[in-house]
Amino acid sequence: MNQWGLLTPDPELDMVYPSDTSDANNEELALEHSVAHGNVHGNGTGTGGSSPGTTTAPNGDNKVNQRHYEPAERFIITKNVVVIGLAFMIHFTAFHGTSNLQSSVNADKALGTTTLAVIYGSLILSNIFLPMTVIRWFGCRLTMALALFAYMPYIAAQFYPRFETLIPAALMVGFGGGPLWCSKCTYLSTVSEALTQVRGNKSRKDVNTVKFFGLFFIFYQMAQVWGNLISSSVLTLSAPAAQSAANDSFELEVQRELERNRVAELCGARFCPGVGAEANPNLVPPAPEQIQLLNSIFLTCMAAAVVMMIFGVSSLKRYGVKRGDTGDGMSGLKLLTVTINLLRKRRQILMLPITMFIGLEEAFLAVDFTRSFVACGWGISRIGFAMICFGVANAVAAGIAGALVERIGRVTLAALCAVVNLCLLTYMYTWEAREGDYMSYCTFAAVWGICDGVWLVVVNAFYGILFPNHLIAAYSNFRLWESTGSVIGYVISSQLCTSTKLVILIIFILVGCVGYGLIEYRFWQKQKNLEVMLSD
Repeated sequence: MNQWGLLTPDPELDMVYPSDTSDANNEELALEHSVAHGNVHGNGTGTGGSSPGTTTAPNGDNKVNQRHYEPAERFIITKNVVVIGLAFMIHFTAFHGTSNLQSSVNADKALGTTTLAVIYGSLILSNIFLPMTVIRWFGCRLTMALALFAYMPYIAAQFYPRFETLIPAALMVGFGGGPLWCSKCTYLSTVSEALTQVRGNKSRKDVNTVKFFGLFFIFYQMAQVWGNLISSSVLTLSAPAAQSAANDSFELEVQRELERNRVAELCGARFCPGVGAEANPNLVPPAPEQIQLLNSIFLTCMAAAVVMMIFGVSSLKRYGVKRGDTGDGMSGLKLLTVTINLLRKRRQILMLPITMFIGLEEAFLAVDFTRSFVACGWGISRIGFAMICFGVANAVAAGIAGALVERIGRVTLAALCAVVNLCLLTYMYTWEAREGDYMSYCTFAAVWGICDGVWLVVVNAFYGILFPNHLIAAYSNFRLWESTGSVIGYVISSQLCTSTKLVILIIFILVGCVGYGLIEYRFWQKQKNLEVMLSD
């Protein structure tokens, strides 16, 4: 995780049954159906159709009772979506702000990176086994509230960061993450259909779904900005004033030259595990009172998000959906079976490297970039400022990726993204770190954010086009292997030097692009053959 929800090209092909996975002919027909309906360029940029946990009939329709609504109901529905977006923004302001500091603040014995690995490892199991059951028990609104509450011990454990406190808290985050995102997708999809009934012939469900998910992600993407702004502001403004050495300018200049040389030797791609504050003063952790102030702010944010979710969001009973009706009837074991069976398909195997690359690069950014580059060369308190650049660029890139796909095509956009990503990784491998070079650190983060935003949209959309008859299993595979890539990234973070990890990323993106290119070529051949058949 991921946080982008599901990108579905055809809502009518939204249901998955375990027996379908063995039917290769049906899958080929569905793929040709996708080509014939103009999905060649992967123009889907929002979350369409239904999502995991949405009550769906075999014909693809959500089980929202046909009811009569007053015209004012459209404002209540929109209010619910806005409140959910605000609650997620406030909640993940705290989560992102804390997670981006883990590898630097809790660096002793790789506590921070181990905690993040546990979060994403447990998230893999959570996505498969928990959402359907939890949503049936509590309904979407309470599931979201309880899942948000499950994140709070993670912040509370930061007051006393030890393995015995952070690891159990990380497990709670991972197990809460699956039901949280699944219930969010289900709620937005359900109220999209309710809005369609309110407005009658004036709107379509797929259009309303895209609009609501777009509105939600406007709020969600801002969490990265606010979280990092708060963390950097607290750590910078509350820091004790440095003692001036102006009386001895020569000694001060010598000290600065030593610091510049130290950064060039130890930071950037040359950074290796074991380099600490004794070797580089930039890596001195913030004072305990600063961390406690920051944790207090973030814990308050999470509590406010839970209250907003409980008292500000309407229950789906208002739209004729009972607790037991929420869900598509597929248990965790059945979903796991379908997901594993899908791995027998060649195009799914070819998609694995680029999918794992997305997880690896996200882990590298969260752990290695923040520590090896920003913290080592600029200071721990400045990590948030660099990550703000990432958050803004990531949101903008994801927002315009759909328009670019429509204008220049999915393959062209993916190729441009791959070239830019390879150039960035290669340059970071050869770049010599410089003390306080904030322009380079912010530029690296911004370009990384652009590439990450494009990859997420393009690969998510392509999964929907490749497997239109097995969407839930396809996106389960996407989440599974993306999370696997993240776990691998967090595990090797404390074992390998940054230069080695950059080489691993370069290898993964090259192999991933080859696999992606082969699938696109086969897809193009099918389209060409279909056009010949239609012309005859």
